[in-house]
Amino acid sequence: MNQPAHDEEILLWPLGAPLATGTGVIDQPAISVHLAQGGSANGCAVLVCPGGGYRTLAADHEGLQVARWFNRLGITAFVLRYRLGEKYHSDVSLLDGKRAIRLIRSLAESLGISECRIGMLGFSAGGHLTAAVGTDYDNGDPAHDDPIERCSCRPDFLVLSYAVTNGPVRGRKADEYTPTDTRVTAATPPSFIMHTHEDSIVSAEQSLLFYSALLSVGVAAELHVFGYGEHGLGLCTGDPTLLEWTKLLHRWLRQSGFLTDCARTALTGQVTLDGKAMGMAWVTFIPADPTTPIARQKINRGMAGGIEIPEVSGPVPGPHHVEVHHLSERYPHEALSPYTLNDSCCYETDVIIREGEPVRLELESGSPTPGTRQP
Repeated sequence: MNQPAHDEEILLWPLGAPLATGTGVIDQPAISVHLAQGGSANGCAVLVCPGGGYRTLAADHEGLQVARWFNRLGITAFVLRYRLGEKYHSDVSLLDGKRAIRLIRSLAESLGISECRIGMLGFSAGGHLTAAVGTDYDNGDPAHDDPIERCSCRPDFLVLSYAVTNGPVRGRKADEYTPTDTRVTAATPPSFIMHTHEDSIVSAEQSLLFYSALLSVGVAAELHVFGYGEHGLGLCTGDPTLLEWTKLLHRWLRQSGFLTDCARTALTGQVTLDGKAMGMAWVTFIPADPTTPIARQKINRGMAGGIEIPEVSGPVPGPHHVEVHHLSERYPHEALSPYTLNDSCCYETDVIIREGEPVRLELESGSPTPGTRQP
């Protein structure tokens, strides 16, 4: 297949989809391609699945507009047009979701995408489809005549936005919304989950079910349930509070390492203030490269101010800005501990992190920034 163009639509099966019962648009699942432009592309890709109750597709605010948002972050996006009921059962939609991930992975090299940083995001019914693919994938058939079918259909991460995850528990369309939380295993992809407390169409319980299943088997996950907001908001562009979920997702993708191919490294070292270990402090390494993850550790006097961050959560080598937030001069705490600081203090410096080389930060009292700030 030739490299697809920006905004081009590609049929998942150009010669006809399996189990198709017609030849109309509804019978021909497809993805539209939306490439990160210029030098912003970071190699991450996301398949976007609009919602619509497996009857319609909210293709604008839960599809194309989401793809455009990803593009602005340097992420290549694809919007899935999957087959819908009542003509097709959600098991057929699942075939479409799997095929779409295989197709994207087969195009990875030509599009500058990393084969191990391809995720899937879905809203409502599209979220159910996303959870279904993420819990019912395979590694491809290496002997298949179709090279696309040789590719794995496992998403590398999942994003569920007010998704249905278990129809029987929900009590509506139970046959279509097959349980996905019961299929979660330790190999299920890392997941970011968003819902709202006020959602009366899909209860936030549906997100809690999936999150609890991930938690029980040790899969990395992040869950946000906002207090206000109805169902079907997409990016929540008109609500400045709910819009924060997109920023949280971006930070999660960065922190999880999905925005870069660069490898992390373990980091050791020591932090002192006026030659002594602080009672308790946070040390945060903020990379100059905005695609690489932030590394941080809480240190204390009992550790002699020592830094020991494992590779799995360590920084990517390179230049970093460091913030040291001094929180207390007492360690360990006591039942009736008196105050030791008027407020937290922030000391800042810059370092270049090199693999295998310890970092030593020797801070001096002077004019630290008062209070707590977000990196």
